[in-house]
Amino acid sequence: MTSVYLSSYIYKLKTSAKHIADRIRLMISTKQFQVGEVLPSTRELGQQLEASFHTVRKAYHILEEEGLIKGEQGRGFTVTKQTSMLDKAERLEIGGGKVQALIEELVGYGLDDSEIELLFQEQLDFMEWPERIQSCATVGDNKEMASMLSSAINKQVGVKSSVLDITEMEKAASYDALFVPIKFMNKFRSLSETMMIIPIVHMFDPETLYKITELAAIQTIGLVTSDDESISKIINELKLMIPFEGSFVAGRIYGRSLPLFVRETDLILYTQESAKLVEQKVPEKSRIQLNYKLSDRSAEMIRSELWDQ
Repeated sequence: MTSVYLSSYIYKLKTSAKHIADRIRLMISTKQFQVGEVLPSTRELGQQLEASFHTVRKAYHILEEEGLIKGEQGRGFTVTKQTSMLDKAERLEIGGGKVQALIEELVGYGLDDSEIELLFQEQLDFMEWPERIQSCATVGDNKEMASMLSSAINKQVGVKSSVLDITEMEKAASYDALFVPIKFMNKFRSLSETMMIIPIVHMFDPETLYKITELAAIQTIGLVTSDDESISKIINELKLMIPFEGSFVAGRIYGRSLPLFVRETDLILYTQESAKLVEQKVPEKSRIQLNYKLSDRSAEMIRSELWDQ
């Protein structure tokens, strides 16, 4: 029952400027944001946290006044210090005030001394997570597809992660948290006792699929990847999602060269890993980059595990 009280208390605050500032301050102090790193824009972070960009701006200004970040026109907010400039006496004074306010509120909910003490001990044990959750990885059929999913997670939720293919179970064990496509969950359940495993449901970005289907007259779609293993998997996914009756041609990049079919194909779809070369050599009107998008539920699970706690 006591955990319900604290969860209710946190829920009310989780999209306030103060709460967002508190979370970012924690992430800076535990080196999840490094000195010199540019924070997400106010609009981007607002979308990730489902808060208004005005609220995020207020949170950034709180941290700027503390000297932890600095705003620069045209660049955004950059981390300047790993800890605040407050001395020990100031830190203890601020901390004491916050603890007193929280204790008064918990007493108002009817908790007694022993319950409050238990809660604080539980939360102190729990708050070791920033030291553990310093490294996350995203799993995919191969490195290329894992990279696509990792980018979607970073874009939607603001969490960076390394990439692993499905065969790298030994490497997976060295991370603190894994984002695992739901089809692979059974392979990774054995790791769930020692690390955080978050199941992910994803698909190709609907906006991308709409663009493809609007080009009804196209007879041939080309796919360019950086890995041969990606080709059949991506084409099979696309066939399930778009009503295309034409043919697919596909190939991978080799060094600085694109597959020969690119010159004679109506539309080129390409992955993030092949983007640099494709965008240099294929006109914008003739290409569409394939991106993944997380389900709302998956995005919310990551937020609740890594942001809102």
